[in-house]
Amino acid sequence: MTKMKLWLLRPAKKLPEDNAWEPWYDKAFGFVVRAETEERARQIANKNGGQETGDIMYDIYRVGGNPWLDPKQSTCVELTVSGKEMMIIRDFMSA
Repeated sequence: MTKMKLWLLRPAKKLPEDNAWEPWYDKAFGFVVRAETEERARQIANKNGGQETGDIMYDIYRVGGNPWLDPKQSTCVELTVSGKEMMIIRDFMSA
């Protein structure tokens, strides 16, 4: 059995004004992925993203592409037992 790792993917902190997450709706803003490599984790996130991963027109905005594959647009860090305390995932529904 191949040893897998957990990866946390998020949009980069500094994004250009015309980034894939504008406008903000119908988009994914983070993933925790189990994969052997960072490259594979990015591919899985990109495949499961929202409209940030497509080439879609919103009025005057063209958004999308493959931001989860691009290290300039997204971060992908391995989750280890070491590190600061943080919430990894919150699955919440409100009515």
